[in-house]
Parts: sequence; C-alpha cells; structure tokens
Amino acid sequence: MFASLVKKRVVLVDDHPLIRQGVRMLVSQEADMEICGEASGAYEALQVIQQTQPDVVVADLRLAEGSGLDLIRDVRERFPQASVLVLLMRDEGFFVERVLRAGARGYITKDEGPARVIEGIRRVLAGEIYVSQKMATRLMSQIAGPRGADAGPAESKLTDRELAVFEQIGRGVPAREIADALHISVKTVESHREHIKEKLGLDNAAELLKHAIEWVGNQRER
Repeated sequence: MFASLVKKRVVLVDDHPLIRQGVRMLVSQEADMEICGEASGAYEALQVIQQTQPDVVVADLRLAEGSGLDLIRDVRERFPQASVLVLLMRDEGFFVERVLRAGARGYITKDEGPARVIEGIRRVLAGEIYVSQKMATRLMSQIAGPRGADAGPAESKLTDRELAVFEQIGRGVPAREIADALHISVKTVESHREHIKEKLGLDNAAELLKHAIEWVGNQRER
C-alpha cells in the first residue's frame, strides 16, 4: 500500500476575501499542496503561522492591519522554515527590491495567471527566488541604473518604516492609529513625518497629506 502524499502547507494573507478564495481554489487543485490557514492582517497572520507551521506564506503587502514588509521580516526571523511569496494586485516594481531585501523569496502579480501563481509557489518551496521575467529585468535595471537624485521616484528615498507611515497618512489614518498599527510611539510617528517631509521637499503637514493621498491613489490605479 502506498504511503499517503505529504502535502506542502500554505498560508494565505490578504485583506480581500475574494482574492483568498481564488488562490485557495487554485491551490486546492494541486495534489501536493493544501491551504492550512488564512489571515487578513499581519498580526493575525503571525498567530496563524505559529499555529499551522506552513511551508510557504503567500501574502499581499497591503493588509487590513500592520505592515506587509514587517510581516516578511517577522516570518524570516521567527519562522525560517516558511518561505514568503509576495502576491500583489498589479505590477508595482517600486517594491521589488524592498520585499526581497526584507526576506521574501518571490514576487508575483495577481494578473500573471493561475499557472504563474502555482509556479511561483513551487519555486519558492524548492528554495529558489522567483520573480517574473518582467520583474527580473526591472530589478536588474534598478541595480545597474543610475544612483542619484533622479534615480526612481522621490518616494524611493524613504525607508521601509517611513514608507509605511507615509502610506497610512495617505489613507487618512490618525497618528495614534498609525502608532498602534505599526507598534511604535506617536512621537516616533511624528519623527517619521518630519523625515518624510524633508526627503520629499514638503513644507508643512497639509502638503504632506496631499502628497500622500495622491501617492496612495496612484498606487491603486496602476
């Protein structure tokens, strides 16, 4: 009698239930994979990962609460046996270098098709780093291209933490809620706000809010 197949365990982290349902249906069609848990935010995800001990975490960066980049770092440090594949709605090359630096093993967009999603999961499960050819070309261009004031958008000057604060500002989240969501103090949030204004050449809070709202809106439209 043949031994039963040991399936690779997958946790889904996305704040859109329909996206989770779609990926769940994809994975369920594979004989050697199974969804062992789901979460909509970073801190819920860490609890689910602790409970289920998955082989791979498939996660969006924009979550209901917490930072997707922080989640990647936490998984790398606390659950080194679990690889992370970042799955974003659109081609957002702005984040490619950041997610790989944080410790993700792959990066793919949700519009690349079911076969690519499964391929990405399999590649990171095999210990490889997976990005699409388009992403790989862009990443190499970023590495080999000019480094200076004109290299990339102004927001690329921001640290990962500053970017997380900047995005929350653009969503209209108050400083206290930003602090709670990112597990930092309000004083630290205000410090990040000042650094963001300096790096982006903004004179006051009104300009910062306007710029952040426009940036978040542009990210959603891409």
